Amino acid sequence: MEKRPKASRVIDKMFAKDAFSQWLGIERLEETEGYCKLSMKLTSDMTNGFNIAHGGITYSIADSALAFAANARGIRGVSIETSIAHTRPAEVGDTLIAEAVEKSHTKRFGIYEVTVKNQRGELLALFKGTIYRTGKEWDLND
Repeated sequence: MEKRPKASRVIDKMFAKDAFSQWLGIERLEETEGYCKLSMKLTSDMTNGFNIAHGGITYSIADSALAFAANARGIRGVSIETSIAHTRPAEVGDTLIAEAVEKSHTKRFGIYEVTVKNQRGELLALFKGTIYRTGKEWDLND
């Protein structure tokens, strides 16, 4: 039996304990070192008073994609700065797709851009995150 790639094993470990991402219904689509693509279905309990996605929902899927992409190299990383710009609303029934791409990678820091689009490929939000690498490796033996 072939061993899963390190990036997938790290994200397996993270996702297993990530109750919030699981509660949101996030599904993993693609992952490799410095990259992650996720999706989730927007439900009515994720909307605001305008009956569109609450801004925290697009932020949350983008933040999860950032975390998985940043940790996929096997070194624990935590966000130290994030920001988001919402470009159009998401509606109930839309599938949100977040794609995190590593733009800069050093021993201690990483910069990531995350796009959140709907199932039609329309841009919903642009998210930027900076992470700090702790230097501690993920233990993949347990």
